[in-house]
Amino acid sequence: MPVTINNFTFIETSIKDVFIIEPRKYGDDRGYFMETYKESDFRQAGLDYVFIQDNQSKSKKGVLRGLRFQKTFPQAKLAWNR
Repeated sequence: MPVTINNFTFIETSIKDVFIIEPRKYGDDRGYFMETYKESDFRQAGLDYVFIQDNQSKSKKGVLRGLRFQKTFPQAKLAWNR
């Protein structure tokens, strides 16, 4: 039975300890953003890993967003151009 916790739906498979994890994707005409991992949500689903958070976004050519300095709760940002 699927379990939805915040931005993730966790679906248990018939294989022990194997789950299908569907992240919620937020999109508009510029592209999309989604969390692909968040420790607290995965732990609440019973998946206890040591990895804090991962986000993913894709923007159309010419769109630049999400770059800012964060003094409190700093985050590393990785951007690339294909």
